[in-house]
Formats: sequence, C-alpha cells, structure tokens
Amino acid sequence: MSVKIRLQRHGKKGKPFYWIVAADARAKRDGKYLEKIGTYNPNVNPAVIDLNVDKAVEWLQNGAQPTDTAKNILSYKGAMLKNHLAGGVRKGALTQEQADAKFAAWLEEKAAKIIAKTEGLSKAEAEAKAKALAAEKAVNEARIEAAKPVVEEVAEVAAETEEAVEAAPETIDDAQAKAAE
Repeated sequence: MSVKIRLQRHGKKGKPFYWIVAADARAKRDGKYLEKIGTYNPNVNPAVIDLNVDKAVEWLQNGAQPTDTAKNILSYKGAMLKNHLAGGVRKGALTQEQADAKFAAWLEEKAAKIIAKTEGLSKAEAEAKAKALAAEKAVNEARIEAAKPVVEEVAEVAAETEEAVEAAPETIDDAQAKAAE
C-alpha cells in the first residue's frame, strides 16, 4: 500500500479549509485517511498552518510521499528539514544534539520572518487607512469650497425676501387701503 501525505478539503464553497492527512494513494480526495497530521487555513494572511511535525516526520520516514502542495507546507513548517537531519543522524554524519540545535536555530529564524511579515502587513494596512482618510478629507474640503457660493446666494436671497416681507403691508386690508389712495 502506498501512502500519500496530502490535503483533504473541508469548509464551505469559496472558503476552503484543509486537513493535512496521511492516506492510501487509492483513497478518494476527501475519503478515508489513515491519520490526521494537521490543518491548513489559506483564508487569512499569512495562512495558518497547524502541523504535528513529529508525526509528519514519522510518516516520511516510513515512506509516505507528500503531494506537491503538502511538500511545500511540510517544508514551510520544517518537517522536511527535520526528516533530512534525522537521516544525517542515522548515517552518523552528526549527533542528535547537533541536529536538534540546527532545527531549533531554523525555527527561530523562521519565526522571526513570520513576525516581520505580519508587522509589515499591519503597517501597510495602517498606511492604506491613513491615505484613504486623507483623500476623504480632501474630497470633503473640495465639496465645502464648491458649496460656499451656493450658500452665499441662498443668504442673499433670504435677505432680499426678509426686506420684501418687512416692506410688505401687514394685512390685505392695509394693502387695499394703500391702493385706494
């Protein structure tokens, strides 16, 4: 039986969510699997990957072949590196302590890159909001400037109307009396 490490799709239409599983190569994409190794959520930036690295390495050492996407995910989380270092320990090229130290250093470097990316994304989002606010303020100021002549005209018409009302007789009888004179 050949075993594949692959993605099993879950989630609703347009919002995929994947389980990372070890499954028989002949099984359906979303069918029976041997073991669930982790999850992958591509809907957020950066994507959230929860992977049991030790289980993934165990399956790789037992001969499981990852699909292309699963291989990229395993490489991103360090399972491929850990498998490679374990092969070096088995061959005697390095000790288990050296392999663990190399893997820990790699994990620290990777965590720093991820933190830098999230900070960069939040900074870019804040800059985009500031630019949008400045553009909105400029549009509002332009609208106010464009409305000033109209407001002045309305004020002039209102003043003329007030003068006409004050000059007009107070009652119809007064108007008729003035007309009769």
